[in-house]
Amino acid sequence: MSEYHIPVLLDESVSALIGNVSGVYADATFGGGGHTSEILSRLSPEGRVLAFDRDADALGNRPDDPRLKLIHNNFRFIHNFILHEGYTGGIDGILADLGVSSHQFDTAERGFSFRYDAPLDMRMNKKSGITAADILNSRSEDDIERILRLYGEVDRSRKMARLICAARDRSPICTTGQLDAAIESMLPKFAAHKHLAKVYQALRIEVNQEMRSLEKFLEGSVRSLKSGGRLVVITYHSLEDRMVKNFIKCGNIEGKAEKDLYGNISAPLKAVNRKPVIPAESEIAANTRARSAKLRIAEKI
Repeated sequence: MSEYHIPVLLDESVSALIGNVSGVYADATFGGGGHTSEILSRLSPEGRVLAFDRDADALGNRPDDPRLKLIHNNFRFIHNFILHEGYTGGIDGILADLGVSSHQFDTAERGFSFRYDAPLDMRMNKKSGITAADILNSRSEDDIERILRLYGEVDRSRKMARLICAARDRSPICTTGQLDAAIESMLPKFAAHKHLAKVYQALRIEVNQEMRSLEKFLEGSVRSLKSGGRLVVITYHSLEDRMVKNFIKCGNIEGKAEKDLYGNISAPLKAVNRKPVIPAESEIAANTRARSAKLRIAEKI
């Protein structure tokens, strides 16, 4: 498990999640199984965990525990599966760690990282959907610019989109090395990796429809929780954190407040922590990928 992925904010998130040790909980992003194993360790024999992951590689991390049901699917369908498992009255808590696993970054052929010259894939589920190469070679300049600007907050996104389209006109962009070469003139001599990280993040989000999946997950989570049940979410970049924050506050990702006759905001959740929990310096030192993590906790009203 530790080689596959080191769980972030492990104690903080699981402690916030569990109220009833005999309850039913969902780990919406199973990954290396770190959060799931910790949840199981704190539950009684009557407790149950449903875990979700769309990446087939993660299924091999399943612990041998009869209290666990591991579901190979996208967490956007969480409500459907919770109903299918018979929990029509709702469950006690849902946890989601939205980060990409270390295994996905470190497996060169998955194409998630600019550290390796590999095929531009980036699919969480390797058996479905389009690849990053498909997007770069088929989308219009306007659409590529939108992806870079919206999902990566890339500086001079228009110029970068133009460079990508010019490069693909000469030869299809199929590998990470070819993408890096196409935009090399825009990368600073120092800290080029920070700019590349934004580009790769933008493409990964588009490939996996992460923002749409997150929206559907949040909506499904509210429908799946009992009254008083907890939603615990760990985010890693401003786009997803803003969506989670808005949803907790207003019940929608846009942050549009609907008020009742008395002027009170009508939302299905209430925030447990006003400010997000962030990792301690000691955790960041041990796991640098935790440095951007933010933990938000909400309770169903």
